[in-house]
Amino acid sequence: MDGAGNGELFLIVDDDELLRTRLARAIISRGFRAITACDYNEAMRHLDAEKPQYAVVDLNMPGRSGIELLESITQFSPYTRCVMLTGYGSITTAVEAMRAGAWNYVTKPADTDQILSAFNSRPERGSRSVEIQYKPQTLAETEWEHIQRVLADCGENISEAARQLGIPRRTLQRKLKKRAP
Repeated sequence: MDGAGNGELFLIVDDDELLRTRLARAIISRGFRAITACDYNEAMRHLDAEKPQYAVVDLNMPGRSGIELLESITQFSPYTRCVMLTGYGSITTAVEAMRAGAWNYVTKPADTDQILSAFNSRPERGSRSVEIQYKPQTLAETEWEHIQRVLADCGENISEAARQLGIPRRTLQRKLKKRAP
């Protein structure tokens, strides 16, 4: 990918409206076309209409995850290069994204140039470059992410999630009241 977009199409999928619109404007200013979606379902409607050359997909979204979307994009539009974007970078999620078909993986905060450059380089499979590129998750971030996944798996039922996690319900409620790390 060079500096001029030549009208190639980007699909930007992120539940953060401000990030989504700013990234779309920045990409358009570089000569690309851009369409945006806030979740899996909206992104799939766009994929039915046209096949973008590039996609930037947020890992954590309400409803179906960015990994699920990445797998669907790979299936329905195999020539679309996807970069996974996340605020909670970890080796585990990077490997999971790459296995699902991501071209590359970028942690937030990232500017447009960093995202665009991620489409130029692809980490070699089996290399340890992923460990160097991404800051490891803190214990608090890992705990928060795990709690959110279990809670989602339990249909947001706090009592069931507490049972699954092996902690008292009130402890889980206190943890959920705190801000994400």
